[in-house]
Amino acid sequence: MRILGVDPGFERLGIAVLERTPEVLPQGQKEKIIFSECFKTSAKLEFSVRLSLIGEEVRNIIKKYKPEVLAIETLFLNTNQKTVMRVAEARGVVVYESARAGLKIFEASPPQIKIATTGYGRANKEQINKMLKILVEIDKNKKSDDELDAIAIALTAFAHLKS
Repeated sequence: MRILGVDPGFERLGIAVLERTPEVLPQGQKEKIIFSECFKTSAKLEFSVRLSLIGEEVRNIIKKYKPEVLAIETLFLNTNQKTVMRVAEARGVVVYESARAGLKIFEASPPQIKIATTGYGRANKEQINKMLKILVEIDKNKKSDDELDAIAIALTAFAHLKS
């Protein structure tokens, strides 16, 4: 099973495709990162163009890696309402492209992701990132929080979904 994990944003979009192949490790079924990146859009572009670029990137990744599930983080409200609205719009583009391609949609809240990766719902970024390196083999050059968050979201989906 392949899962597309996305940490939504309009400036930076964390994207990861993880795979679990029972034939490779029948005793452990450890997940493997097939692809990950932090996709960035320029603040100099109109917002509608940025959304279009996000949609195009997600569409291309779905076409290339053929995931079966989209795992995406639910939004949490912060003090900047304008930012929340923009992230919600970018998230909508990702969900739309995934649904259009026939992917099952899995949504998880930040506490659910923390529990799935660390066992503790109030874990901090450092604790999550430390556990990610134990759970999957991560390239040492992967330092973007958005990219690591996308990996964590995909792992959460694997923990919740039966393959």
